[in-house]
Amino acid sequence: MTRWKKTLIFLSVMGPGIITANIDNDASGITTYSVAGARFGYDLLWTLIPTTIALVVIQEMVGRMGVITGKGLADLIRENFGIKSAFFMMIGLFIANFGNTVADFAGWAASMEIFGVSKYVSVPIGAFAIWLLVVKGSYRFVENVLLVACLIFIGYIISGLMAKPDWGQVLTSTLVPKVHWNAEYIYLSIGIIGTTITPWMQFYLQSSIAEKGIKKEDYKASRLDVIVGCSITDVISFFIIVTCATILFPQGIRVEEASEAALALKPLAGDYASTIFAISLANAAILGAIIVPLATAYYICEAMGWEAGVNKSFREAPQFISIYTLMLVTSVMVILIPSAPLVMLMVLSAVINGLMLPFVLVFIIMLINNHKLMGEFVNSKLYNTIAWATVVVVALLTILFVITTVFPAFK
Repeated sequence: MTRWKKTLIFLSVMGPGIITANIDNDASGITTYSVAGARFGYDLLWTLIPTTIALVVIQEMVGRMGVITGKGLADLIRENFGIKSAFFMMIGLFIANFGNTVADFAGWAASMEIFGVSKYVSVPIGAFAIWLLVVKGSYRFVENVLLVACLIFIGYIISGLMAKPDWGQVLTSTLVPKVHWNAEYIYLSIGIIGTTITPWMQFYLQSSIAEKGIKKEDYKASRLDVIVGCSITDVISFFIIVTCATILFPQGIRVEEASEAALALKPLAGDYASTIFAISLANAAILGAIIVPLATAYYICEAMGWEAGVNKSFREAPQFISIYTLMLVTSVMVILIPSAPLVMLMVLSAVINGLMLPFVLVFIIMLINNHKLMGEFVNSKLYNTIAWATVVVVALLTILFVITTVFPAFK
């Protein structure tokens, strides 16, 4: 096969892997990276290497299942482990994703307020626009819009370059782990992994691959799409940490939110760096608000055996569109309530995500090794070793993350 033909095949299947991984850098993720850079400088950069490896391993397995079976992950869980397992998992993930969606709209509101736009204007307009995009657009159109929007994440790279870091120190910190044995450092280390590998990603990636109809013969191109996406998302994470580590850490500026980081950059790095950071945050937040409810609608419908898909009309998939609409409307209502418990919702979301992730990963490995489902595309022994090791580490860290989140005294 010629290089030109391989390129055309890749471009035809490109999308699910790149979109899923990049949109994982949503408002809560960007907040985690911003706080990490501002509080510990470059010292947490090394965590991105094992996190990227773990993300690639997990996403590649999920992508492979989507290509070979042509079904979504929730669909396979229901068929192979029973509707009870699928139902209770969906309840937990629905609550977690509701918190994620609220967090994304909160990030959108905060970033728009930097530009002088009230949340009472920006949030309803943003929600209505993305509802129109998903409900009225075709899968191909929505995917193209998301791919173009992913390009805006380059803004974080630009901000990082404008910060003019000490690249020698950056490289050393990335390759040589420097561990601080204090609770906040450990908590943020776990947070970086927890915000990079989330349950909703696995369900959305496999569902989008299945809906796109990628065939077995295009598996290699789809695999490359997944690997490229995972690599790009952590390059973006890298530059977010570098920006805040270079500008905010030396000044001792502590931030709690990504929007605070954008504002703090202004007097130190100039209007352009601050504006680019804020625009990138707005983009990440609104993309997260599109995809997380979409992932929710996908896996609930698959788990219950209902029709699902962006290409389907309300008549064809009423539950799918209703769930998506409900997630958006309720999230917007919560954001617009003046005294809404946003922090509690976000903490609850993080805790449930942490509790659900190990179970989701175990289901994935059991399914990927099912010869009836996967045939010759089951994991090799070496790949299983890497996959189980990844699951064990992620499970231990997420359990520790949940403990330190629920019981702050452990931090």
